[in-house]
Amino acid sequence: MNIRPLHDRVVVRRLEEERKTAGGIIIPDNATEKPDRGQVLATGPGKLGNDNQRAALQVREGDTVLFGKYAGTTVRVDGEELLIMREEDILAVIEA
Repeated sequence: MNIRPLHDRVVVRRLEEERKTAGGIIIPDNATEKPDRGQVLATGPGKLGNDNQRAALQVREGDTVLFGKYAGTTVRVDGEELLIMREEDILAVIEA
């Protein structure tokens, strides 16, 4: 994959949600919602401030993150659907 986000943007791959409920019912594909969690694939260098200094991003490549349902822009790269979003659209980092 050759994609390099600019400024404070982040490239995220959606992670698939569990398709089985706690009671064992399997949810069909057409009834599932888009997942709101993903893995960070690439990050930009950071936002340029008024003092011409870059503010470092708080997320890193490989982090698992939560984001809003309609966050980011969907793009296709090498046949894979990815999201490009600003760091501020990320709600939380999931730590194991």
